[in-house]
Amino acid sequence: MNSSFLRADEPTRRDFVMNIAKTCLGVSVMSPLMRGQAQAVAFEGSSKARQVATARNVIYLYMAGGMTHLDTFGVSPGAATMGDTKCIPTSADGVQIGEGLPTVAKHMHHGVIINSLSSTQGAHEQGNYYQHTGYTMRGATRHPTMGAWLQKFQGKGNPDLPGTVVISNDSKHPGGGFFEASFQPLLLNNPSTGLQHSKRMASLDESDLDYRLGLSAKLNAGFEKTYSHSAVRAYSDVYKDAVRVMKSADLTAFDLSQESAELQSEYGESTFGQGCLLARRLVEHGVRFIEVTSGGWDMHNDLHARLPEKIAELDKALGALLGDLERRGLLQDTLVVLTSEFGRTPDINQNAGRDHYPKAFSSVLWGGGVQGGQTYGKTDKGIEVTENKVSPPDLNATIGYALGLPLDQVLYSPTKRPFTIADKGQPITALFG
Repeated sequence: MNSSFLRADEPTRRDFVMNIAKTCLGVSVMSPLMRGQAQAVAFEGSSKARQVATARNVIYLYMAGGMTHLDTFGVSPGAATMGDTKCIPTSADGVQIGEGLPTVAKHMHHGVIINSLSSTQGAHEQGNYYQHTGYTMRGATRHPTMGAWLQKFQGKGNPDLPGTVVISNDSKHPGGGFFEASFQPLLLNNPSTGLQHSKRMASLDESDLDYRLGLSAKLNAGFEKTYSHSAVRAYSDVYKDAVRVMKSADLTAFDLSQESAELQSEYGESTFGQGCLLARRLVEHGVRFIEVTSGGWDMHNDLHARLPEKIAELDKALGALLGDLERRGLLQDTLVVLTSEFGRTPDINQNAGRDHYPKAFSSVLWGGGVQGGQTYGKTDKGIEVTENKVSPPDLNATIGYALGLPLDQVLYSPTKRPFTIADKGQPITALFG
């Protein structure tokens, strides 16, 4: 057949055969034309909204276990659902939060409380995954988190340091998902000990190290040429990145001892507090996405006996972080996100605690271009969302929107499945000027 009779968008015989093979034989091939058509259908609802980035960095504070919204940021003054918790005014007119957060209250003119989050996942692992990725858990597919998406589209801020750092004890963190190894985050358990095993042996000077690295590269060259696969290249890239970090002067970013004792005390001695201090240092050194986890929010029992200490730890660390970022001129370019996998039940249970409650809960954003001093969305006393419901994909899309990322651009997993940053999540553009 004369090719001139074929329309530009008409499948060729080769395209047709490849598609039949995939359908009938399970062969994982797809022509560019068919792939484009599948992409359009799969993510027809993805947001095309995009702006010039208002945020360069993200500090993502994750309250693991399900933070109680009614006792913190999703308060409902005078309601029976509040239990014993009282409300206090903040630096934002008309905005109130829980009484345990007096330091954070001073910074709410920079923040937006989203009171209308609602999730479909009421178990910890599933809820955690959904909140981090914008996708529900699906078989063997592991979806990337926002730090990996940021690095994928915009690269590292500092080529000598990791693109994403996660300060957490959660070994199940989704990390870089199905992206290559170079997009996986650096996981730290203890922010106070610095970056462990990052110095060469005392008996090995730099010239010896360079010689050994060069020899290793020569020995591996043949194998890498013969097996030029992404997994092999990724393995080699990990070593190159590790050596680059070891030799970088910016390695001092991980050394909290360089901060004054007074400032370290301001953040608090808790792992979460010191993690927030490390996050600020990493932002200053060009790391663009840092997550800090605060565990222990799963309070089914004795809520009002256990909660004050936990909230005091949060108030001290978060208040210090927001004040520190503002003093250093970093808050404008840094989006601070506080969230959790779900909230807690409006009713106090028979064990004086609150149970899992994904139906309605709260998250908060500070800095990074959001118009502070407001709340978004409403609930009926913390029970049902009554206005502007927000899903975890919507929250992820909002973070991506602040960073200027392409929310509708489709990338493919190794199994050729198409994905976007936040599935079909829609950014809350009303939060930005």
